[in-house]
Amino acid sequence: MRFHFAEAMTDIEYYIPLAKAAEAHGYAGMLIPDSICYPEVSDSKYFYNSDGSREFLENKPFLESFVMAAALGAVTEKLELTMNVVKLPIRPPVYSAKLASSIAALTHDRFNFGVGLSVWPEDYEIVGLPFEKRGKRFDECIEIVKGLCAGGYFEFHGEFYDIPSIKLNPVPKKPLPILIGGHSEQAFKRSAKHDGFLVAGGGPDVVRPIAQSIRRYREELGTTDKPFRLFAPFMPDLTPELIGEYMELGVTDFIAGFRDPYRNELDTQPLQEKLDNLAMFADAVISKF
Repeated sequence: MRFHFAEAMTDIEYYIPLAKAAEAHGYAGMLIPDSICYPEVSDSKYFYNSDGSREFLENKPFLESFVMAAALGAVTEKLELTMNVVKLPIRPPVYSAKLASSIAALTHDRFNFGVGLSVWPEDYEIVGLPFEKRGKRFDECIEIVKGLCAGGYFEFHGEFYDIPSIKLNPVPKKPLPILIGGHSEQAFKRSAKHDGFLVAGGGPDVVRPIAQSIRRYREELGTTDKPFRLFAPFMPDLTPELIGEYMELGVTDFIAGFRDPYRNELDTQPLQEKLDNLAMFADAVISKF
């Protein structure tokens, strides 16, 4: 079992010392959030908090996720860096592949490319793309990123992208892991085609049916023999018995976070308290596995 540290929407000066501390305390990795901008006007609902409101995001700092991954990779040696998750369809896929392959190469394959669909129609609007058919666009983007990061010449001719034979250099020494984020059955099925899934939040009642759905789709697609990573939030009331049950369901990685980032307030927790939380969790939980 691997444990990863998650922190988001906090003081940007905290990320580097937190990453260094997480590595020193035996965490397997750190999750990196992604957001492009905050629209002043929007009727969209946010799927990952209880009431669908989005106001908690206003004035919260979001570094560009690829920039943060490169920065954290430069100050660590073993820590995995997992995007959670990049809004891939609103980015040019060739450029996304270049960024992902460069970070993976620089970090010696410590980069997990978590990707998903944006819940905001405004994200598509501001980059000049339609919100419609975003799932199909997403699938083409994934195929392009995987193809280019595999090395050698690659070309693609789809509904949305037409790319001549090109290649990137450098590329990862190992296949780039593609992890899917989302909340729909389509997201679960999409993950079964690739390398893993990132559960956004919730307790055992949320994780269990997701894990079961993914297992069913993997059986249907014939991918059960392929390595697969399932990231699930670590809940304070998890018992060793329940962790064992999660492992039987296929959970491979737990995400540890020590505050609720969805509150409609700025994070005022001092850095030292965050560092203390990292150390206490490592002593109480990680050391037992």
